[in-house]
Amino acid sequence: MIILHHLNNSRSQRILWLLEELAIPYEIKYYQRGSDHLAPKELKRVHPLGKSPVITDTERNKVIAESGVIINYLIKHYGNGRGLPKHGEEDNDQYWVQFSEASLMPPLVIKYVFYVIPSQAPFFIRPIVNMIAAKTQQAFTDPDIKTKMEFTATELEKRSSDGIAWLAGGDSAGGPTAADFQMLYPLETVTGGRMGRDSVPKLLFNWVNMVHDRPAYRRALEKGGPYDYSKL
Repeated sequence: MIILHHLNNSRSQRILWLLEELAIPYEIKYYQRGSDHLAPKELKRVHPLGKSPVITDTERNKVIAESGVIINYLIKHYGNGRGLPKHGEEDNDQYWVQFSEASLMPPLVIKYVFYVIPSQAPFFIRPIVNMIAAKTQQAFTDPDIKTKMEFTATELEKRSSDGIAWLAGGDSAGGPTAADFQMLYPLETVTGGRMGRDSVPKLLFNWVNMVHDRPAYRRALEKGGPYDYSKL
């Protein structure tokens, strides 16, 4: 049995979508962020880093962290052929798995930090902190995010001549692959949150809406609980 240690408003949501999309039996253990926006200490009892997502595979006696590793593991061992890229698309599929966290998420995390810091600064210096945060984002993070959004949209458009497509071409049944499961979270944060949505090409909004309309995603949302990025 797969146990998903699910933290609200986290990367764990994409693992829920995968589990539902591939019809993998699982259980959920719920964890809530504190007032500091951080994961609770209880998660460190599951994995030393105390982050989510984490899965426990009771059949293989394994605890696995990191979204990309979890996604590849579940597809390999429990997908029954679903979620695997078509022949010749394997490298492209894994490119997006790596791009998501290595290239796209870092500027989004920095932007989030600069969003939170001003609200926690002492009142009398808050205007100064706000100004520094805004200028830093305008000079560095926003252009970087814009470039990566445009790149993603351009690559997706190459697949979309006959409609909205999957990032690595989809599996043999026409469903998503690891690339799509992994890229959903960063694309949700920019299309459904405060993370530079003005610079997001319309194609990416359409892509996220397409995922949100899938029955498997809706089931994942129902089981996962409130999620800040579920509406665009």
